[in-house]
Amino acid sequence: MNQQQQNTKKLQKSVAQAIQQYTMIEEGDKIMVCLSGGKDSYTLLDLLLYFQKVAPINFDLIAVNLDQKQPGFPEEVLPTYLSNLKVDFKIIEKNTYKVVMDKTPEGKTTCSLCSRLRRGTLYEAAKDLGCNKLALGHHKNDILETFFLNMFFSGKLETMPPKFKNDAGDLVVLRPLAFCNESDIEEFSNYKNYPIIPCNLCGSQENLQRKKVKEMIAHWEKEFPDRNAIMMNALQNVFPSHLLDTNLYDFENLESKVQVNTLTN
Repeated sequence: MNQQQQNTKKLQKSVAQAIQQYTMIEEGDKIMVCLSGGKDSYTLLDLLLYFQKVAPINFDLIAVNLDQKQPGFPEEVLPTYLSNLKVDFKIIEKNTYKVVMDKTPEGKTTCSLCSRLRRGTLYEAAKDLGCNKLALGHHKNDILETFFLNMFFSGKLETMPPKFKNDAGDLVVLRPLAFCNESDIEEFSNYKNYPIIPCNLCGSQENLQRKKVKEMIAHWEKEFPDRNAIMMNALQNVFPSHLLDTNLYDFENLESKVQVNTLTN
C-alpha cells in the first residue's frame, strides 16, 4: 500500500469513527453537503460518496454551493466539477457579499457576519430541498482552534460539536471530518487535484485571532507530537464536577449529598 492509499484509508477510518460514535447517518437520510470550493468540503463530499456506496444503509446526498457574488468568483467551476462527478447538486445565488461589505466597518473582519448569513441561507436551502441533515467540512484542527478561541477571547468552554440541532430544531448538522487532521485532508486534496476556489473575503485578511491560535497549536504539536490527539480526547472526557459551572453541577447541595452518603455507607 503506497503513501496515498494509506492516507485515504486513514481519512476513511476517521470519518467512519465519527459517523459511528455520533450516529450521524441513518436509513433514509437526505443529507445536504455544503460545498464551498475549498479542500475541506471537496474531501467531505468525496468521503460521503464513498460511504454511500459501501454502507449497509441507503441515504441520499445533494451537494449545495452558495454563490455569494464575490468579485471574480469563478461560477462555472463547481457546476462543471459536480456535473462530471454525476452527483445531485444545486447552486444558490445570494449577494451576501454586498451585505457583508456594507455592514462591516472599515478595518474590521468580515468572517463573523459572513458566516451567520451563509449559515442562515444554507439552513433554509436544506429545508427547501427536503433534507433532514446538513454536512459541513470542519475538521479536527477547526474544532481545537475554536475551543481555544472561545476560551481565550469569549470566556467559555465551547467548540464545534460533531453533531447538533439548529436553533429551530428541525435540522441536524453534521461534521463528519471531526476526527480528520487538516494535514491529511490537504494531502488528499493535492492528490485529487481539486479545482480549489479561494475565499476573497476572509482569505485576504491577515492577523486574525484564528490564525494566531492555529500557529500556537501548530507550535505545540511540533514541540510535543500527538498533543492534538490528546486535546481531542480531553474534549470527549469532561468532568463537570471538576470545573466551575454551577449550571452543570450542583455545588450548592454538595454538603447534603456527602452527609447522605456517609449515613448510608
